[in-house]
Amino acid sequence: MVFNELLSWRALLDLLIISAGIFFLYRTLVRLGTWKILVGIVAAFIIFIFARLLHLQGVEWIYMNVSQVAVLALIVIFQPELRKIFEKVVSLHGRNGASTDVTFVGIIAESLWKLAKQKQGAIVVYPGKEPIAEKLSGGHRLIAEASVPLVMSIFDPNSPGHDGALIVENNKLVSFGVRLPMSQTSRLAEEYGTRHHAAMGLAEMTDALILVVSEERGVVSAFRDSKMTGLESVEDIVDQITNHQARYGIFDIKQLGLVDRRTFMQAAASVALASVFLFGLTSANKQVIEQVFTLPVMYSSPSEEFLLVGDRVEEVKVHIAGPRSVLEGFLLSQPAIKIDLSGMVEGAQTILISGEHLDNNKVSFLGSSPSQLEVTLAKRVKKAVPVEPQLVGSLPVGLQLKRITVIPEAVQVLAPAATDPEKPLSVSTTPVYLNSIQATSRI
Repeated sequence: MVFNELLSWRALLDLLIISAGIFFLYRTLVRLGTWKILVGIVAAFIIFIFARLLHLQGVEWIYMNVSQVAVLALIVIFQPELRKIFEKVVSLHGRNGASTDVTFVGIIAESLWKLAKQKQGAIVVYPGKEPIAEKLSGGHRLIAEASVPLVMSIFDPNSPGHDGALIVENNKLVSFGVRLPMSQTSRLAEEYGTRHHAAMGLAEMTDALILVVSEERGVVSAFRDSKMTGLESVEDIVDQITNHQARYGIFDIKQLGLVDRRTFMQAAASVALASVFLFGLTSANKQVIEQVFTLPVMYSSPSEEFLLVGDRVEEVKVHIAGPRSVLEGFLLSQPAIKIDLSGMVEGAQTILISGEHLDNNKVSFLGSSPSQLEVTLAKRVKKAVPVEPQLVGSLPVGLQLKRITVIPEAVQVLAPAATDPEKPLSVSTTPVYLNSIQATSRI
């Protein structure tokens, strides 16, 4: 039964959404260097699923009472990561990047290679699908065609913006002297300089390509997806830029980088983990358990000629069985034992409580305490009953009560035809507080 439910289109859609969430969460945390925390969260979920399957009440109680606080704590702790995930999802639509200009790419590659040979530091940024503007600061606006002399002059040690980054978009040099965010992880050794740590910082936060020339080593490195790759030639630089620009597009599988073996394995692991989670959750929710609830008894009105008289049972303990997920939310539906008096006749009658009185087809009725109810119906007639004054307290000192007159002395009421002689019917007035009366009064 559980297997059949997992094959429904709703379950498959559920599996797809959860798998995608796990995949993006893992990729983002790996990029930010906090993937080990994800492993801890997954382990906690697995423990919770086994606790549900084995009905470990102590572990379940801890999870139920700590889970809400834990969720809020995770939101606070992982605020940067969650923001990154949402940015990643929004950026899936891609953007309309300009087509690759081979000449332009060649100019950038040649410029960086010459800078490396001269051991002049440089950093060039190619944005990806994700926005990077809010991650950057400073810089000078520049809309220019690329040329080797221009790029060399931007990173000349005497140039005011040589320490910053050069931003390239749509085959144009759009700004220079831009400051990048520093890496918050320990992926790079301390021996690397500020440029490398800044490049890694932007690569951790976005999907941009950052090309760095080291002035100490005279080598060119590429940073993308939180990884640093050494480039050995001008052709390597051209390949990096070309491959990066090929990622632009709208839902292109190749452009999303989902075809390499490592990414495929990550996606497969996400699907497997989501499947285990859903299977365990479904199995736990479908596990049939028994429980006892105290429910109120609701009596419907009898036909117009009868009244319900005598003592009546107000609560009943019912023993029911059903899926765990149903019983956990059972009381939220405000269940009750419903007794229909509309078809009953005059006199005392015994009602055997059954599942029909519970009116819930999602649970099985196993029994109740008491197992039956006694109800008595009497014919309803109009009677004239006296009105009795309801006196409260005593008169002030010096005053004496001589006479009380009630108007009218009797009223018509609907009452059972047979009345207990020892308990005659009467109607009382509203309370009359004697201590507030100072003289003969009409109330």
